[in-house]
Amino acid sequence: MVEQITKGIKISVKTKYNGTNYRNNRLFYTFAYIITIKNTSSNTVKLTDRFWKIYDSLNKTEIVSGEGVVGQTPILKPNDVYTYSSGCFLESNMGAMKGFYTMINLETYDQFKVYIPIFQLTTPVLLN
Repeated sequence: MVEQITKGIKISVKTKYNGTNYRNNRLFYTFAYIITIKNTSSNTVKLTDRFWKIYDSLNKTEIVSGEGVVGQTPILKPNDVYTYSSGCFLESNMGAMKGFYTMINLETYDQFKVYIPIFQLTTPVLLN
């Protein structure tokens, strides 16, 4: 698990290899990632947007951005925890992801970025 705290918002990431899958007659390696967001600050915040860089060891980089996460824009009061799961497809059996969430402090209406630490996506065979 990797963790990082930005402005009192703690991001924890766990990953899981989910095997292979075919899409459009091409083989992909599928990975799940579970993100836990904990508000350790004294302010109420709202996650509004996400930005991801997904790196494939075949030198491909995919950018994913948009509103919220998994269709939600969670509000976290102090000490609240929000967890969600998502996934990605890679053409190779090794890659990584990193990014940030855009959040708003609902007391001051200041916008800020919360960084998601880089985490590895690796098949179990490569871990031995």
